[in-house]
Amino acid sequence: MQKNPIINMEKTGENIARLRMKSGLSVRQLQEIFGFSTPQAIYKWQRGVVLPAVDNLVILAEVFQVQIEDILVMEDT
Repeated sequence: MQKNPIINMEKTGENIARLRMKSGLSVRQLQEIFGFSTPQAIYKWQRGVVLPAVDNLVILAEVFQVQIEDILVMEDT
């Protein structure tokens, strides 16, 4: 049976938080970069409640100066 990769949302959220802090950005600053009216989406990403949309992943990778693969944590099922 073929194994399919899945995204570990919790670990991906931890990655987003770690990369944000490593970049020296606050949640508020990241909120402003995305033009969000509230920081709730970013907090949800960091807690692994939801994943950023593909277009937001592209922006995160650019802001953090990493590849998208460095943000997502993949696991085999």
